[in-house]
Amino acid sequence: MPSYTGFDGTPLHYDDSAPGDRPPVVVLAGGAARHPDYLGDLAGLAERHRLVVPHLRGVGRSGLGSEPAGSYWQQAADVDKLRELLGRDRVVVVAHSAGTRLATAFAARFPDRVAGLALVTPPATHLVDTPPDAEQLIARRRGEAAFDAAEAAAKAGPDLSDEAAFNAWARACAPLGYATWGPAEQAHARVGRWALPAVQAYFSVDPPADFAARLARVGAPVLVIAGAEDCLTGLAPVVALAGLFPAGRAEVLPACGHYPWVERPDAFRRVLDEYLSLVEVDHHLG
Repeated sequence: MPSYTGFDGTPLHYDDSAPGDRPPVVVLAGGAARHPDYLGDLAGLAERHRLVVPHLRGVGRSGLGSEPAGSYWQQAADVDKLRELLGRDRVVVVAHSAGTRLATAFAARFPDRVAGLALVTPPATHLVDTPPDAEQLIARRRGEAAFDAAEAAAKAGPDLSDEAAFNAWARACAPLGYATWGPAEQAHARVGRWALPAVQAYFSVDPPADFAARLARVGAPVLVIAGAEDCLTGLAPVVALAGLFPAGRAEVLPACGHYPWVERPDAFRRVLDEYLSLVEVDHHLG
């Protein structure tokens, strides 16, 4: 597995779907601090694009380093170190869920080093003033046994006694993340463990007060992909997030929750393929 050195000297690792001269797309997993195995092949996206997937600090084969270094705001400097290793002045970043916190931190700290940014089902209430609407989406689903049990587990809060207990809690909450809870969704929910120390470190440093304002300096095209039935992030704040970027736009996938490459693979692949193809052309011409 290829490796690189983080901004503070911590050894970090990444997966590379197609080492060589193809333009890389850096893919940031969410969780937070969930092993990127849960991303799978992103509905076959690697068939046309070179995906570089770092193991974030404390996850997989990557070291954690000191606690402040493991926060998503600090890890933005690791993404920049990976960009340097890949030999790119600017890089395209695709991120999912809590990984979008890191992606937007990278964009806020290094706006001129972003060639493109695709944010998949991002949490957004920390960045926009749009009222949250996840509760309304949840209300529509109540009465489904698995969903109701997941909602109860989420409201009870995580068990932080050890990593096994935390993972058991996360699995119990899993049905909240999908528009339906069928065999494919259940199988996907079992993939990718959470690293508890890395989860805690991820949120250990608050970003600066002007975090959202800094995103206005990102001139690259930004795509926000939302699930119309995402009970984890809601819908309205996610769509509003695109408006923080000068060249931002949102794409809403119907009948979809938090994992569009699992729930709506064809639509997800089409939207992201089109976006990445345009970004790669623009980046090459630029």
